[in-house]
Amino acid sequence: MTETHTAPAETEEVDLAITGMTCASCSARIERKLGKLEGVEASVNLATEKAHVRFAAPHTIDEILGTVRATGYGAEIIAPRQPSRGRSTRHTAGPAGATSHDALDHNAMDHNTMDHDGVHDRALDHLDHDVAPHAVLKRRALISAILTLPVVLLAMVPALGDVPGNAWWQFILTTPVVLWAAWPFHRAAAINARHRASTMDALVSIGVLAAYLWSAVGVLTGQAMTDMGMADKGVHLYFETAAVVTTFLLLGRWLEARAKAQGKSALTTLLDLGAKDVAVERRNAVTGVVEEVRIPIDQLGVGEQFVVRPGEKVATDGVVLNGRGTIDAALVTGESMPVDVAAGSEVTGGTINGAGRLLVRATRVGADTTLAGIARLVESAQTGKAGVERLADRISAIFVPVVLGLALLTFVGWWIGSGSATKALAAAIAVLIIACPCALGLATPTAILVGTGRGAQLGILIKGPQVLEDTRRVDTVVLDKTGTLTQGKPTLIDVTPHGNLTKEQALRAAAAVEAGSEHPIAHAITSAATARNLQVPRASDFHALAGDGAKAVIAGQEVIVGRSRLFTKMPADLPAHPEGTTVWVGWNGVAHASLTVADALRPDAEEAVRELEDLGLTAYLLTGDAEGTARAVAQQVGIPAERVIAEVRPEDKHAMIERLQQDGRTVAMVGDGVNDAAALAQADLGIAMGSGTDVAAASADLVLMRSEVGSVAEGIGLSRATLRIIKQNLAWAFGYNTAAIPLAMAGLLNPMIAGAAMAMSSVLVVTNSLRLRRFGR
Repeated sequence: MTETHTAPAETEEVDLAITGMTCASCSARIERKLGKLEGVEASVNLATEKAHVRFAAPHTIDEILGTVRATGYGAEIIAPRQPSRGRSTRHTAGPAGATSHDALDHNAMDHNTMDHDGVHDRALDHLDHDVAPHAVLKRRALISAILTLPVVLLAMVPALGDVPGNAWWQFILTTPVVLWAAWPFHRAAAINARHRASTMDALVSIGVLAAYLWSAVGVLTGQAMTDMGMADKGVHLYFETAAVVTTFLLLGRWLEARAKAQGKSALTTLLDLGAKDVAVERRNAVTGVVEEVRIPIDQLGVGEQFVVRPGEKVATDGVVLNGRGTIDAALVTGESMPVDVAAGSEVTGGTINGAGRLLVRATRVGADTTLAGIARLVESAQTGKAGVERLADRISAIFVPVVLGLALLTFVGWWIGSGSATKALAAAIAVLIIACPCALGLATPTAILVGTGRGAQLGILIKGPQVLEDTRRVDTVVLDKTGTLTQGKPTLIDVTPHGNLTKEQALRAAAAVEAGSEHPIAHAITSAATARNLQVPRASDFHALAGDGAKAVIAGQEVIVGRSRLFTKMPADLPAHPEGTTVWVGWNGVAHASLTVADALRPDAEEAVRELEDLGLTAYLLTGDAEGTARAVAQQVGIPAERVIAEVRPEDKHAMIERLQQDGRTVAMVGDGVNDAAALAQADLGIAMGSGTDVAAASADLVLMRSEVGSVAEGIGLSRATLRIIKQNLAWAFGYNTAAIPLAMAGLLNPMIAGAAMAMSSVLVVTNSLRLRRFGR
């Protein structure tokens, strides 16, 4: 008998752009619906509005899209992934410290396919898909605020109570606020109701409409002026309630959408770092002469030779064939000191050639490059983050149907008990109004408004509510070295003279020679001489010694500044400094002094690490710099040697964050360079130093606009304080509703008193939020 083997089904993965989600219950609902399809796995991210779905035959992409749309949300393909036999093609990090090039190259194959199909371009276009909703929310919020202000004045200022047609003016001004500005809430509530679900939007919609319709009926029936026996005061109208709730909630949604849109700019910023065109050497088909031709970067192929002049970006990953230069790789690798390169040296696309003309052979292009790999890691980490789960949305799933049921029960009970439909309706409306989520709706937006406003004053940017949750859970903080604990630029830290030579004399001689050089080490030496107000002698006959140093003539004597191999005699008391790059200055073949340049520690670095430890956080140092340099910095700031991870590439930083997370830690990452972008996105909380790159800031959850590393602890403290205020506000809002609804059902609260109680609840929530203005004082 012949044994039959069934081939494993092809597993496909697809990324979808999801529209229409407003809360955590929306993303959870989509996951549940897709999860009901046998063999389908889905992860829906509310923050990035993306879904990553794995499926196999007989399911199809059309079926996946149809399921999402049938649930009430929009869906479109971003980037279909390459099918694989019985396994996922999604990139997973290898062991810490291992190279990730193979994994990146494998993913690059998929991206080449996407580029060919034109899908990759659509994926990039999707990065801006929030622009239109963001603009719409802003317009709705501003127009709503303009219309709401006079409504509040007409309703609350006693002197305006006698204005002719007061009630009608409130009705006219509030109508567009409720029917147009609040439309996103009504629409979301209707969609969720159609699928027998309830969210915060349902609470907002019901509350706003209840307040508006009660007041509108009063105006249209002519009872607005006589119900309370107060001519044309309108004190028992609730137009201002409906308008104010709508305005505040729209403002909160707008700020949230803006923060999310900023976060999504990380990938486009990464792509902007790459060169746009490149000078290649090609043989003229007619003359047979090799000529230099400038072409768009996407036309560059593997194996082609290209030229990099001083000051230009290296177009793509490659190997230097000819020439010497100095590569500034800080943006991509995090290496603080420039690297000297020559024939045989590998260079990375996106780095900058500081000096010397280089001829480079391209080894990786397009999606295969290191920069493109970092971009993929950022996208993968962002997509994999847990969605926002707001407390209000979870509770509202039960709260809304309960309130509706109680209002209906109140109406029926009072109608049967009193025989008056008017009394029954008044009691039912009182229940709805007292349950209107004024305080509930203001709880999060006001705290975030005040907290982020105070953060702006302190130079701290908080990118949305999920960040606040993350700061509470964090127990480990990983600090990048370059530009975070250090200043990110070469600085002269030591001058050691030999014999009778003084430090000032040695520095003057070195600065005189280096004045003719553009090397960053030379700049550090000349800057130090200037800062010390030294009189630097004039030098002549300057010559750069590529990769080694420089020489010049001072008062008839040739003086050399550079590596030790330029001298025939090195005094024993002039050793290399372990904490930086050491060069020597001397003449007649003898070194007479050593000068050490290093990336100097920030003045507040040690105190900042201590403050983080005081917050209960375990600090790690993670850097692309050499082991010795990293350990020296760690020792200065108080981080134990066992928590120092050095000489790591960008993809390894990402993997180290993953490893800590797999060990059960909740990790905050602090960085400032492109090399930190993937790690910032992968971390549970990404914190970017504002003195760094735009892409680091775009990938982070918390951006510190000040260069002081001490603001890291301050930013975490402010975020935790804001979250604490939000929880207090929500506790009060739900507690207030729970206590007041029974009173309304018993007929002890008429709609006017209910409205006043609502206003008081809102005032308490806002006042509590305003306490954040005193943070840090």
